[in-house]
Amino acid sequence: MLPGDIPFEAGRTRAREAFAEFPEALNWVNRRGRLRLADLRGRVVLVFFWNATGANSMNLLAELRQLEKKHPGAFVLVGVHTPRYASQRPDPAVLRAVQRCRVRAPVANDCDWQAWKAYSIPAWPTTVLLDADGGLAARLVGDGRSDEIEEVMLRLQEGLPPAHTRPEMEVLEGARLPAAGALAFPAHALATERRLFISDSGHHRVLECSHDGRVLRQFGSGTPGNWDGQAAACGFQSPQGLAFTGGTLYVADTGNHCVRRIRLETGEVDTVLGNGRAAYDDVETQGSGLRAAVNAPCALVADGDVLLVAAAGQNQIVRVDLRDASVATLVGDGRRSVRDGIGSQASLAQPSALASLPGQLLVADAGGNAVRRVRFADLAVTTLAGSTAWEPGCADGGGDKARFAWPSGLAVAGERVYVADTCNDRLCVLNPYSGDVQSLPVAQPLHEPQGLSFAADSLWVADRNDHAVLRVDPAHGTCERVAVDE
Repeated sequence: MLPGDIPFEAGRTRAREAFAEFPEALNWVNRRGRLRLADLRGRVVLVFFWNATGANSMNLLAELRQLEKKHPGAFVLVGVHTPRYASQRPDPAVLRAVQRCRVRAPVANDCDWQAWKAYSIPAWPTTVLLDADGGLAARLVGDGRSDEIEEVMLRLQEGLPPAHTRPEMEVLEGARLPAAGALAFPAHALATERRLFISDSGHHRVLECSHDGRVLRQFGSGTPGNWDGQAAACGFQSPQGLAFTGGTLYVADTGNHCVRRIRLETGEVDTVLGNGRAAYDDVETQGSGLRAAVNAPCALVADGDVLLVAAAGQNQIVRVDLRDASVATLVGDGRRSVRDGIGSQASLAQPSALASLPGQLLVADAGGNAVRRVRFADLAVTTLAGSTAWEPGCADGGGDKARFAWPSGLAVAGERVYVADTCNDRLCVLNPYSGDVQSLPVAQPLHEPQGLSFAADSLWVADRNDHAVLRVDPAHGTCERVAVDE
């Protein structure tokens, strides 16, 4: 049992405590009118409290999707999104998050934390299970708990009429991907001197393009799945970070909890890390081998036969040696925090981007609103710029005076490091030696910029919520949209 849990009491005969009605101030972003729990009497209800920046919230959403497939109509799923950042408070921002995260349930925007406080929710994500009389049956904190959720749900189903005899929920509006262009919520734009690779996350594929956006090849069928194959005859799920070395493209296949390898000469796609299930233990406890489990890999650095993987869901950096199939934790104790230290004595907070410099590795610690530095010589982890998980902001300055809001992109250009300050809709320039941060003026508005790269004298930006890749001239601040078209 985790802190904040309210366990299910089997065999209980007395009435459970009634779960209070949703606050009237909640805005429902993907349905008409207010949703009332009173209207759901006679049904088992699962209410999930989530935040769109959290890897653990994404894991829970995937688990709940599987439960819906396994037990269609057996329960009603309702979401409540509570913001971490100011940019997440407006309804349109929550609706974009619903679309990007493929949520097919009614979602309320708890912009002022009213529901969170009224129900004493302890952490993201949290699942609340209500019985057919609207009573609180259980509260389970965190992800990786689908077996427990399923067990409680099945117990609550006992004695209820078959699912097919119950009225269906209203058909939701706005829950599908918007009618965009060739891209949907791209997560990373990796440019080389001749090519542009794009993680087209919303379409579950990776594109190989020319610099002007002409699509040359597609990797991944476009249908979410997890299978190896040739070019488009394979399956990705919400791919994010990319790394290129020696004619090979590595892909952080985040939704599948895997790292994939694309041999560009042949188009062959295979899996080099991960078994398709989220890890909840250090890789050392799983034995050797590239099929060791990893949790929500988001970013990669490749150097020959060595891969460094930012495992956002387990708050660690993992080192993979492709020569001897060894996998080890490089840094991070698994606790979600911003704590400096040596190797496994340090703590990270959802690392979401990596960049290498001579003798060191830079980490965009998205959940910690900071950029961290790992010194290879002794694995010392220090905070180069930014704050802590609960001190976001938007400010230039040196070291701990700088403020970020979910930084999730890094790109190195000589002695400059570019940072995608995602939830501030801005780009920054970081001095990797002094820790000084300065905003980079760009000629057009940004919409949650994420994965970055630098090549051909340009900064390439995956502008996630605008479904676009941008080519920025950092010297002049000019910006053009890459016309990605099939």
